[in-house]
Amino acid sequence: MRRILVSQRVDILSDRNERRDALDQKLTELLSFIDGIVLPVPNYLVQNKKLCSWLLENNADGVVLSGGNDIGEAPERDETEFQLINYAKRHKKPLLGICRGMQVMAAYEGIGLLPVEGHIRTMHKLRGEIEGEVNSFHNFSIESCPNSYRCLAYSEDQQIEAIRHTELPWEGWMWHPERSSIFSPLDVRRLKALFG
Repeated sequence: MRRILVSQRVDILSDRNERRDALDQKLTELLSFIDGIVLPVPNYLVQNKKLCSWLLENNADGVVLSGGNDIGEAPERDETEFQLINYAKRHKKPLLGICRGMQVMAAYEGIGLLPVEGHIRTMHKLRGEIEGEVNSFHNFSIESCPNSYRCLAYSEDQQIEAIRHTELPWEGWMWHPERSSIFSPLDVRRLKALFG
């Protein structure tokens, strides 16, 4: 089994005075295609300065930055994901950024976000090295491709939809492979290739 660190969205329940870490069960199902066992990363560890030691203790085989939340909505998640990127970089672990996860990968490299229209709850075609039709649930796109990455796919309105690091086994996808009712064979193949 491959041990995969997975970041979690933060759900804020004001009426209960709760901030909950949450993970889509379908993401766990998707990662089963790579014989992955999910290690959900608690966002509170970054506040207690215990995340680095927790990561080392868990000795994972890869990292997934999951979707959900906009950057800035949950600062503890933003910092957790930056530290997950540091961990993957230092230990040369495979990393997949899904939607917000790809945005965080770009932000880590100093790339900003642009608001986009027509990318929420829809399907659209990809052009480039990756082709096909994917779902879309985001209202921001990355401004440009980070220097240490190459673009793998664009949407029909020229928004960057997928990136790959030029030296590390890292990819970012703006679509949500876990939200498809039937997992895409293309996504499963890319996942297997990325995580070996």
